[in-house]
Amino acid sequence: MRHIFGAYAYGAGPRTGCWWDETAPLPDWPAAEGALKADVVVIGGGFTGLNAALTLAQAGTDVVVLDAMYPGWGASGRNGGFCCLGGGRRSFKSLAAEFGPQAAHDFFATERASIDHVGALLDRFSIDADRHSNGETKLAHTKSRLQELEREADEIATEGWDNPVVTGPADLPGIGIGGNFHGALTVRTGFALNPRKYVLGLAAAAAGAGARIFAQSPVTGTKKTGNGWTVSTPAGTVTADAVLIATNGYSSEDLPDWLSARYMPAQSTVLVTRPITAEEQAAQGWTTDQMCYDTRRLLHYFRLMPDGRFLFGMRGGIRSTPGAEAQARARTRRDFDRMFPQWAGVSSTHSWSGFVCLARRLMPFVGAVPGSAGMYAAMAYHGNGVAMGSLSGHLMARQILGHDDEVPVTMRRPLTRFPFGRFRRVVMPAAYASYALADL
Repeated sequence: MRHIFGAYAYGAGPRTGCWWDETAPLPDWPAAEGALKADVVVIGGGFTGLNAALTLAQAGTDVVVLDAMYPGWGASGRNGGFCCLGGGRRSFKSLAAEFGPQAAHDFFATERASIDHVGALLDRFSIDADRHSNGETKLAHTKSRLQELEREADEIATEGWDNPVVTGPADLPGIGIGGNFHGALTVRTGFALNPRKYVLGLAAAAAGAGARIFAQSPVTGTKKTGNGWTVSTPAGTVTADAVLIATNGYSSEDLPDWLSARYMPAQSTVLVTRPITAEEQAAQGWTTDQMCYDTRRLLHYFRLMPDGRFLFGMRGGIRSTPGAEAQARARTRRDFDRMFPQWAGVSSTHSWSGFVCLARRLMPFVGAVPGSAGMYAAMAYHGNGVAMGSLSGHLMARQILGHDDEVPVTMRRPLTRFPFGRFRRVVMPAAYASYALADL
């Protein structure tokens, strides 16, 4: 494998201290050994790969899933658990200019459908993932950002989404939001969940449908063989008609070579506190279980979980070393203390980090890998992979089953390369510095 971060980023270090790992035990998945055959091999056992495997297996396709560590080890098992609108970072106006108004409408309808998709899976397979929060709330961190939220609410209403609600600063305490915020926009679409319980439930559902899931099976190479593919692991091979790439921010530059420089991993760091008592919640004025995030470019995202613990995360890490990891966790704690000063004495018992995945066009990709017949990829959800990553895996499987038209045209355009190739991370410090200035 050829990664653009150092080995530390892809090892146990960043994941150490992940709260989700304590909430559900892992099954004992075997490693892939010997010469295996399947109709389709899925590389990556996260939300995308497992959704693809489930859809394919339910259609009678023989599916093998290979994960370098275990299902949910990557972003799918260490994210903030926000099943919400997102996936792309483009405005309606921008998409309409490039693809036409109908295509823009279709993409935003897909965002909403991705949430319904996850909710339906939780219900259908009785996955108890600690679901809560009635939609999502965006909080203005400056007075000028409240005006932007008001304009956004008008646009949402014009699009016919669920009725958006704008709350002024004086009314925030009445909805259980305490802190230095200047107003809020709430959209009653989406919910929060425990991502580990969700991903393990997905794995069980896929296995129940007939998918074969292998852990500790990193892919060391892919080779075109006649009408199919041979995928190699340290202890064996899988021969299949088609290959699905579902590795997102943990992708390798050479699996396949086409992927090189077409994605950008970006770090996100999370902390979880001890359970916060009702008295402590009242002191801070935060009593809602609504999932929230602020209007910063380098955003913070946070929510009170059902057991009283508070989850708080933020973007912004540039390097991945033991020292940089410690600094990112300390910076996350400092921002938490600043934003929730009444909880400065509340210990954060867990903290960890992981990659989100960005595309140069700021849109997800679901489609065939150019020049590689029988190979497909789905990735780049821009920090909103719970919902969009799940639906993208399903859509990728449907595409293999002959339903290309179900993938929105806005998501079919292949990923384009970032400047500077394998050295593309060089642009991140300047980008983050400009974001930080814009957030003032």
